[in-house]
Amino acid sequence: MSMGRWMKKAALALMVAGAVFAVSGCGGEKASSKPMEGAKVAKIGFATASTGPVAAYGLGEKEGFDMAVEEINKGGKIHFEVNEMDTKGQVSQAVNVIQKMISRKEAVIVGPVLSSEYKAIGKLVEQAKIPTIGVAVTAEGVTDGYDYLFRVCVPESENIPNTVKKTHQKLGYKTAAILYSSNNEHQVSAYKVFKRSLEAEGVNIIATETFADKDTDFSAQLTKIQPLNPDVVILAAYYQEGALILKKMRTLGMNQPVLGDNGFASPELMKLAGNASNNTYVSSMWAPDRKSKLTEDFVAAFKKKYNKDPDQFAACGYLAVKYVAEAMEKAGTTTDTKKIREAMATIKNMETVAGPMSFENKGTPKVDLVLLEVKDGKFALAK
Repeated sequence: MSMGRWMKKAALALMVAGAVFAVSGCGGEKASSKPMEGAKVAKIGFATASTGPVAAYGLGEKEGFDMAVEEINKGGKIHFEVNEMDTKGQVSQAVNVIQKMISRKEAVIVGPVLSSEYKAIGKLVEQAKIPTIGVAVTAEGVTDGYDYLFRVCVPESENIPNTVKKTHQKLGYKTAAILYSSNNEHQVSAYKVFKRSLEAEGVNIIATETFADKDTDFSAQLTKIQPLNPDVVILAAYYQEGALILKKMRTLGMNQPVLGDNGFASPELMKLAGNASNNTYVSSMWAPDRKSKLTEDFVAAFKKKYNKDPDQFAACGYLAVKYVAEAMEKAGTTTDTKKIREAMATIKNMETVAGPMSFENKGTPKVDLVLLEVKDGKFALAK
């Protein structure tokens, strides 16, 4: 091979490698099949956290999202062209990502993952008039006052009271201790709802301790709580800190039931905490053993595709795409964002893998909630 030909091939290889790196590192339009004849093309932005401290949530959403896009595109009515970008679970990065998606004139944006990210981008998408759907955004009031902000999950003000009411009926506890992350907006909100819900049930809160995200040593808080021997322990935490607290609790002989918020609704909790996660409760709209053909078919297809069970984040990522497709079909357009938004706000009794879902001109849906319990390393419907 001549030096000239070698140089040309080397240069081409570098260009290809650079392009791959740019897409994988910063996001970009995903490769997809050619639209089927007659399908309406829809540009959709997907802002997820595929790297960073909450990547388990983001990757779960991505698996469900990708699976639904593949199904919709094969259906032949709508063809989604996806622009996927990584926010890394950071507010500043989320704002940057959403600004890029707005400049691309996406018809709909799905994401970002965290409530803090979602709150930061609200005014941007409202001004741009692009319907934006939070997959697992559960903080209070994040859609209030906006016409173009939606979510396919319910806030902790609905999840947590359901957890407290049903576990109180089941377990009959009288005293509780609470630990929560005081530098996390979502968990501070969750703490307030837990406190209010426990008091409404007549439960005596005998200790309240705080920690910070990324803390690794919880001995000081737990050694204060242990001698008080509460009947139940409340943890408002993401799965990373939650798993460490559970392990330390069980090591200290604290075998009380534990109530968690939406941050616990990931199999990563059980993976990190092992058997220490047993006897933990959380409410969710998602239950893998829900008696529904849609749910059963989704679980089977997901297992076949990914060789594992879907979690809440995968299920909600999947149904978010189905919700967008339903709204576009109802609106009769994949490009008119005002009509798509109007359709989203009025969808009633849409059957989903997480049960029926309805919107009443608000950004938060009406759904059925279930109580889940960790048994043998898996979430199951509590009985």
